[in-house]
This record gives sequence, C-alpha cells and structure tokens, in this order.
Amino acid sequence: MATYAIGDIQGCFTTLQRLLQRAGVTAQDRLWLVGDLVNRGPHSLQVLRWARSLPRQHVLVLGNHDLRLLGRAEGQVPPDARDTLDEVLDAPDRDLLLSWLRALPFVHREHDHLLVHAGLLPAWTAQEALEQAQAASQALRRGQVPAAAEILTTLRFCDPAGSPRRGISGPPESAPPDAIPWFDHPARRSRDVAVVCGHWAALGLRLRPDLLALDTGCVWGGPLTALRLEDRAVFQEPKAAEDGPAPPRCGAATAAR
Repeated sequence: MATYAIGDIQGCFTTLQRLLQRAGVTAQDRLWLVGDLVNRGPHSLQVLRWARSLPRQHVLVLGNHDLRLLGRAEGQVPPDARDTLDEVLDAPDRDLLLSWLRALPFVHREHDHLLVHAGLLPAWTAQEALEQAQAASQALRRGQVPAAAEILTTLRFCDPAGSPRRGISGPPESAPPDAIPWFDHPARRSRDVAVVCGHWAALGLRLRPDLLALDTGCVWGGPLTALRLEDRAVFQEPKAAEDGPAPPRCGAATAAR
C-alpha cells in the first residue's frame, strides 16, 4: 500500500482521473488531497461526488475554495464572476455534499508528515497546528470561519515578526524583502515534520525534507501533480482539454486563487 499526495484539483476532474491512472494508484493505496477540490475549473460537482465516494482510508483537508463554496451556500460570500460553483449549488444532492465537505479537517498528521492546504504560522509546532485546526473545525460547524482557518487555507508569506503578510501570490523570488515564505521563516517551529501542502501555484513543485509543495497550477494550464510519499516519486498529468481553458485572472484578486 502506497500513499499518494495530490495537489490542487479545482474542478479538473478529467485530469485527475488520468493522473490516477498514470501513477498506477490501486484500490489498496491511499490518497492525500491538499484541498481546493472545487472552483475555477469546470467540473467541481464531479470532483465532489467522486471525493465523497472515496473509502475511509483516504485523507482530505479543506482549502480556501472549499470554504468559499460553503460560504456561497450559506449566503455569507458574494458571487464572483470567476466562480464555477453554481452546478454544485444547484445540485439535488448539494446538502449531502456540503455537509460532507464541512466535516473535513483542516490538518492531518501521520508520523513525520503533516497535510494542510496552505501553511502554518512560524510560531506553531505541528501539535499546536493540529489544536488550532480542531478548534477551527468546531467553529466551522457553527457557521464561523475563524482566523486560524484563514491561515491554514491561505498563508503564503509572513512578515519578520511571523504574522501573515497578505496580498502577495507570486513566487518568493519576486516578493518584497519583508515578505518571508512561511516555510523559510527563521522562527518556524514545525521543521520536524514534512508539511504536504498546495495553494501556491506560483511556488510550484518544491520538495525538501520539511516541505512537499504540490500546487503546480493545473487549473491555470499547468500539470496536476501527485507525490508518492514513501519514495518521493513524482507523477504529473498535463491539463486535459476537457477541463477547459485557464480562467481569467483579475488583478489583485488572484492573491486569493
């Protein structure tokens, strides 16, 4: 049995299915999905139905676009012209899908691997991140989205003091000097685990002992990436034509993509 971590799917269902075939994933294997199952790509409903049908051994965490879907459903988030969520919101099984989605965790840890959509504050140990995530999950079930949920699903950069530095979505090499990638912050306390994450398409595939970053921007025209955790083997599938052209980018709004 192997474990395959997969980057941001964002409604690219055909690409996902081809990636699973390319990687040779079997029914005995496990999937770790980094979140952002939905939005921007055209097949969010298919992805959600597929993900909900997975056996219990598979692990999924919430991403910012998954939270956006929940917010849209509850009337807490206004529509965006770039959203591709209406098919889910109009589906006859929407309540089942949304209830299942809301119950997903923000963080999952096994041994020396920790799965999260975006990142961890430098001040958090892996255990503290789990505690923050559990509290955020409880709040989400009450219809709230606490600060910890936003950090776990959107963090890219921190300032020198270790607080989130928002509004920057490009690669680290082009960031202002006071914007430090969360995983490179000198005060980071989670270096004892390999953090498996996505969210940051401009960062791309980055593999090192304490970081396994897997968002290679499939919805934007890049490949979808899977990583076999046991031996760090990488599998990539080019974006399928069936998953549509890249969605429009809209100035500063891309910081939340």
